[in-house]
Amino acid sequence: MKSPLKFVAVATVALWVASAVQAQQTVDPSPLTIQQAVRIALEKNPLRKAAIADTKVSSANVREARSVLMPRVTFSETATRGNDPVYVFGSRLRQQRFTADDFSLNKLNTPLPFGNFSTRFGGTWNLFDSFASWHGVTRTKQMNEAAGHQLERTEQEIVFRAVNAYYGALLATKQLELVEQALKTSQSILDRSQSRFDSGLVVESDLLTAKVRMAGRRQELIRARNGLDLARAELNTALGVPMDTSLQPAETLTEATFPVPVLQDVEKLALTNRPDLKRIESEESAQRQSVAIAKSSFGPRVNAFAGWETDNPTFVAGGGGNNWLGGVEMQIDLFQGGAKRAGLARERALQEKATAMKQVASDGVRLEVRRAYYNLDSARQEVEVARAVIVQAQDSLRINQDRYESGLTTVTDLFGAEEAARRSQTDYWEAVYRFHTSFASLELASGSLNLQSPVVMP
Repeated sequence: MKSPLKFVAVATVALWVASAVQAQQTVDPSPLTIQQAVRIALEKNPLRKAAIADTKVSSANVREARSVLMPRVTFSETATRGNDPVYVFGSRLRQQRFTADDFSLNKLNTPLPFGNFSTRFGGTWNLFDSFASWHGVTRTKQMNEAAGHQLERTEQEIVFRAVNAYYGALLATKQLELVEQALKTSQSILDRSQSRFDSGLVVESDLLTAKVRMAGRRQELIRARNGLDLARAELNTALGVPMDTSLQPAETLTEATFPVPVLQDVEKLALTNRPDLKRIESEESAQRQSVAIAKSSFGPRVNAFAGWETDNPTFVAGGGGNNWLGGVEMQIDLFQGGAKRAGLARERALQEKATAMKQVASDGVRLEVRRAYYNLDSARQEVEVARAVIVQAQDSLRINQDRYESGLTTVTDLFGAEEAARRSQTDYWEAVYRFHTSFASLELASGSLNLQSPVVMP
């Protein structure tokens, strides 16, 4: 009896271990490189999906505008019955069943109810509308190009958000490490203060100061942990995945060497390469077509029409007649109360606005490039300065620790040196983070940020 019980116990333990391992695998974050993060963002981010939907709308508008150039063919089936004299007279003629007896006054004035089943094919075709339809097709094509440029710009912005969020998560991880390290240092100072107080070498105020600083470090640890959770949530949002998705950046925050561009070259590249500027140019061209459409409304329109009809006394074809009719019509609007002139004035004003906004956008791009360029230069120099300060701050902390052990300085001075050392490392890693994101911002400003950018493919 012991053997089956032993087997059940072993099986239970094995099942519990397997469940624990599976749960651990579910909880553990999946490693994620920056290249993977950017690809996920370009696939999952809803902003890109919305931009793709806009391009589909624009493509549909082009097909709709082209359809105006084609003829329209309609089919109708109509069943009628009545005793209206004109209706009965005309229906009998269309059915080709009119006889001399139908000319009697009683049948003309008070006919009996009469039924008619009419089957009709009709068609219309705009042969000429002063090129308004052609201008409309050209306008929708240019708006379709604008939507394509907007999609490209949206993808660049998504890449930047993913890069910024990814390095933000790396910075939050590094900040948590620094806080944990500072907590250990504060604990070491507290232990020394406790030992020196127990030995009667320092007053109680030193010990209390150490305890207060230790409590502050614990609060900083709580904030750093929450900051890391928030950074991961921001990364998930930038990637377009559920906010509770467990993802862990596989890389660490380190210094990088990026090519140093020339400001004038970056500005020139931005003015020729920025998708949003190309979008504005396409919209300006489309507005010129809108002006041309408004001008075309003053010209003549020529339409062709045709129709073929059968009329029968029953739904089943037979026993009736058929006829056809075709023609060409020219229309010219002689007076519409000034509506067309007002419409033309509106379109011209919108064209002037589009031209002015193009200049505003160009100036904004230049300013954006300069801002990103100077931010990158500042971050690069800050990294160099912060790197040197770390060494100095660490030497100062070591000297103050030795002096405190020798009773030559106070615990306040020691904590001041410890805070300076921690602050120097924090400033350094924040500068490294800004250097990465500033380079990505400069590439975004120049319109060249993509999957092959140095900040994405280090």
